[in-house]
Amino acid sequence: MRYSLKHVAERAGVSVKTVSNVVNGYPHIRPETRARVEAAIEALDYRPNLSARNLRQGRTGLIALAVPELDNPYFAELTRHVVTAAAAHHWTVLIDHTDGDPAREREVAAGIRDHLVDGLIFSPLALSGAELTGGTPTVLLGERVGAAGADHVAVDNVAAAREATAYLASLGRRRIAALGVQHTAEGVSARLRLQGYQNALADAGLPADPALLAPAERWHRADGAAAMRALLAAGERPDAVFCFNDALALGALRALHEAGLRVPRDVAVAGFDGIDDGRFSIPTLTTVEPDIARLATLAVQLLAERITGAADHPPRECLVPHRLTRRESA
Repeated sequence: MRYSLKHVAERAGVSVKTVSNVVNGYPHIRPETRARVEAAIEALDYRPNLSARNLRQGRTGLIALAVPELDNPYFAELTRHVVTAAAAHHWTVLIDHTDGDPAREREVAAGIRDHLVDGLIFSPLALSGAELTGGTPTVLLGERVGAAGADHVAVDNVAAAREATAYLASLGRRRIAALGVQHTAEGVSARLRLQGYQNALADAGLPADPALLAPAERWHRADGAAAMRALLAAGERPDAVFCFNDALALGALRALHEAGLRVPRDVAVAGFDGIDDGRFSIPTLTTVEPDIARLATLAVQLLAERITGAADHPPRECLVPHRLTRRESA
C-alpha cells in the first residue's frame, strides 16, 4: 500500500498541512511536532509524490546532460558524477551523446530543452556557447563556449598541461613530444593543452621542435597508438611524451611496448584526465587529474540555482582544481 499525507497526519495526530510543511522543510515547526511527523513518515515508509510536486511548480523533475562521447572514459565518469549530484535534488538525468555533430548539438539545445527538461548541462564540441543559450537554464562545460550567456564550468587546460610538461622536463627529459595535436575548429581543448605544453618548454629553455608534435584526429586509444607509431617511424624518437588525454596515453604505451621501448626508462609518458584505467595500466599512468566530481557537483549546483530562481546575477565562469598524479610511467 502506498501511504499518503493523510495517513501520515492521522498517525502523527496533526493536520495534513503540518505534514506537508515538515516534508517541504518549513522551519517554523515545534521540535516535538516535527519529531512525531518524522516518526510517522518512517513507520509508514512514506514517499513524497515528487511528480505532483513538480507539476505544481511547473517543472518536470528532469534535466539533460549532453556530451560528445559516452565511450570516452572521461565523459563516462563525468556522467556518473552528474547523475549522483542530480539525485540530491530528486532529478532524473536524460543523457545524450552528440558525437560532436553540429546538427545533433543544435537538436539537443533546441529540442530537448524546450519540451522535456527543466535545465541542461552541455559539453559542446562543434558549436559555440553563443549558439547554445536560450530561455531554459543551461550550464556549459569545457572550452567551446565563446561569448556564452550561460554559467560555465571548466578546467584550466593551459595551466594543467604546463604543469605536466614541466614535470617531464624536471626529470631531465629534453625531447618531449606532444601527442593529440588538433587544428580543427572543434579542437579547442587540444589548442589550449598545446599552449600549456609550449609554455613549459619555453620555461625550461627547450626548443619547440615541430617534429615532436603528433596529431590525432580523435582522442581514443587506437589514435594514441597510431600517433605514437607514426612518431617513431619518422625517426623522431622522444624521451618523453605528454599525451593530451589518458586514452591517447594508453594507446601510446601499447605502441612503445610493441617497439621494444621501456617506459619510463626510454620514454616517459604522462596523460591528462585521471581516468580509472590509468591506475591499472602497465606501467601505471602519470596524469593530470581534474576534479571531475567537483566539476559535476558545481555544474548541478549552478543549474539548480538557475532553475529555482535563486541566481539572478550574470553568468558565472568557474574553474575546478586539478592535480598532477605521479605514477610509474614518469
